[in-house]
Amino acid sequence: MKIEILGTGCPKCKALTANVETAVKELGTTAEIVKVTDIKKIMDYKVMLIPALVVDGVVKSAGKVLSPEEIKKLLV
Repeated sequence: MKIEILGTGCPKCKALTANVETAVKELGTTAEIVKVTDIKKIMDYKVMLIPALVVDGVVKSAGKVLSPEEIKKLLV
C-alpha cells in the first residue's frame, strides 16, 4: 500500500502525517508513506485544499486533518 500526504509542510500536513503513521502502526500493516510537497504533483491530483490523503493513487481526503481512527477506516 502506498500512502501519500499532499501538502507544503504546514502544521496541519505534519499532523496528518503523524496520524497516518499512528494508524498504520495500530493496524499492524505495511505501507509506504510518502510526503508530496511539490505543488505541480499536488495539482496533478486535482486537489485544491491541503493537506490531502492519497491511498494507492486515489484521493481519500482533502482539506482536513483526519484522526488515526478515521484513517484506519480508509485503509481497511
